Amino acid sequence: MTRPGTAGLLLSIVFASLVNAQDWPQFRGPLGTGVAESSSFPETWNESENVVWKHAIPGRGWSSPIVVQDRVFVATVTRQQGENEDAKPGLYFGGNRNETEDVILDWHLICLRLGDGQVLWDQILHSGKPSTPRHIKNSYASETPVSDGKHVALLIGDVGLYCCDLDGRLLWSKELPALKTRYDWGPAASPILHEDKLIYVSDNEEDSYLSAVDVATGQEIWRTAREEKSNWATPFIWNNDLRTEIITPGTGKSRAYDLQGNLLYEWGGCSSITIAMPYASHGLLYVSSGYVGDERRPIFALRPGASGDISLADGATSNDYIAWFQPQAAPYNPSTLVYEDQLYVLHDRGFFAAYDARTGEVVYDRQRIPNGRSFTSSPWAANGKIYCLNEFGETFVIQAGPEFKLLHINRLESEELCMATPAITEKHLILRTGDALYCIGRPSEL
Repeated sequence: MTRPGTAGLLLSIVFASLVNAQDWPQFRGPLGTGVAESSSFPETWNESENVVWKHAIPGRGWSSPIVVQDRVFVATVTRQQGENEDAKPGLYFGGNRNETEDVILDWHLICLRLGDGQVLWDQILHSGKPSTPRHIKNSYASETPVSDGKHVALLIGDVGLYCCDLDGRLLWSKELPALKTRYDWGPAASPILHEDKLIYVSDNEEDSYLSAVDVATGQEIWRTAREEKSNWATPFIWNNDLRTEIITPGTGKSRAYDLQGNLLYEWGGCSSITIAMPYASHGLLYVSSGYVGDERRPIFALRPGASGDISLADGATSNDYIAWFQPQAAPYNPSTLVYEDQLYVLHDRGFFAAYDARTGEVVYDRQRIPNGRSFTSSPWAANGKIYCLNEFGETFVIQAGPEFKLLHINRLESEELCMATPAITEKHLILRTGDALYCIGRPSEL
């Protein structure tokens, strides 16, 4: 098995000083890669097999769960009147909502005990009428919380920033203006942490910016204006051999900033909608953007040390700092995944492909996942397997390696709608559906 690169080790050191080694403290885990090397959660499960607990979550939210110490944190929004409109699975057009609902909403941060799913606290962070509409496949709680082992911070894109301690005490809040997004789809990018800084991006149609605030106090440290419109990608902290960078994918330009918010370099060529989170492995940075309606759906792999505009020349597939480039390989909603020596791509419409992570060469081209249907959640990897959760609660277990081999299909009988990416611990998989949290594990080992 290939050892992680220096960048991954440096980021591991940062998180190790703050959270337990087995915590999953942010979207896609401590390194933002979706890889859990040492987890022993079972390969197979269904509604009655290898489910340690299931707990109903009220309201609606596509925020992913996170795990810190012995606690699971998840965000949701409930309505004081009426019922949620049913979200619809699949890729389709016509899900825009042009009018803001006249309803009072409660934004919750909920903490459950990892061992048995008991709710330890339920903190209502904000109550009020929504300021903007949402696309039918978005929610008012799509941003994933982040924790440093002492604080749990949550961004509500057009409401505010909130920070609690692990016992649910609200430490501070910071109101944010409601800003229009493209077609009123609503925001979704999650915040990230670096040392004492909570970093978030707000790409919208009115006033886009990148900001860092003090995680202990909520005081803004810096704010950098961005020449971007609406994007939905969570930023990434790249600790490479040369420096630490904040990576922000964008429709116009993807950009890297230093820890003071100063621009380091940028490059163009993404699709018209950016959603996937960047990450690093093998000393390279991976950035993808794959709106299904575009011909340009690229994956970039970058070397550290760039400055200025490093955009590829017409017809080029590499330059001094772009190690490789695949022009039509990226998925739309899911992030890609590097596991061992390969980069895996889960396409929204149920195809799966693999590339050499260092060179970008095709290992195997698109393979149809049998009866896979539609995918929004990002894949994850553990113990030589790749896991792909579709929107109908089915998880497809694929053998890692140079050949496509489907091993299992794990189904939840109720076909609950699934669009959140799971969290992983040493022995558990925490999977969110439209109505509940599942803790997948081997009960005899817990």
